[in-house]
Amino acid sequence: MRWKDRRKSDNIEDKRGKSIGGFAAVGGTLGIIIILIYTLLGGGNISDVLNNFINNENNTTPYEETAEEKELSEFVSVVLADTEDIWTEVLEDYGYQYDPPKLILFSDAVYSGCGIANSQSGPFYCPGDKTVYLDLSFFEELQNRFGATGDFAIAYVIAHEVGHHVQNLLGILDQIQEIQGQVTQEEFNEYSVRLELQADYLAGVWARYIEELGYLEEGDLEEALNAASAVGDDRIQKQTQGYVVPDSFTHGTSEQRSRWFYKGFNTGNLDNWDTFNIDEL
Repeated sequence: MRWKDRRKSDNIEDKRGKSIGGFAAVGGTLGIIIILIYTLLGGGNISDVLNNFINNENNTTPYEETAEEKELSEFVSVVLADTEDIWTEVLEDYGYQYDPPKLILFSDAVYSGCGIANSQSGPFYCPGDKTVYLDLSFFEELQNRFGATGDFAIAYVIAHEVGHHVQNLLGILDQIQEIQGQVTQEEFNEYSVRLELQADYLAGVWARYIEELGYLEEGDLEEALNAASAVGDDRIQKQTQGYVVPDSFTHGTSEQRSRWFYKGFNTGNLDNWDTFNIDEL
């Protein structure tokens, strides 16, 4: 992706190096559940999350950023700026005003408006404070553990989380939250899958605009499709536990995730983004 010497976002807050202790945080247990729903990767162990906070001390250690991390954080800032520009334009065409999210960089652990999380949660969007949370170490895991390489794989992840912000602005997340408790867990899992696939579609729409702006390089689209496939529920479950449980899927299969991203890319608008009123995903 062509990103050097382009506008960076002003909506990034750097909290790397700040550790937190205890497990009481805004949002409590409900917040943790929300985080696990909206996390891109999924499959984290809640016991590990809690133990991490119990054993941490409340202090702030100056964070020493490596040259590689500095370049990556700058890349994230440019991608976020692109989402701001593109979604302002797209939503204006549909009669909506875009209010961009904040993005918080953290290391190890973080308090959020949805509760507490550590790096094992993966990148996530919190509707409570309209913020994307991101530990840059996730991208090393995305590459080494899941085989999703390239800078546009990273861009896809950010665009997906910003897609949740778009859903929040349009009231979709509120509707899903209202459904919870009125349906069985298996039924709610299906709603969650439809929510995540819609966010993948929105990431694809964003990527289409990036192409039209001339920022895509050869192989970028394939990097995003590979990343979407890499974080499919079936692939993650197969890798982590050796078998898949379709009724427990919350994000969609590898095939579904890459297909809905590509559908958004091909369409380039919100005309075909409704994942909730179709029979087959």
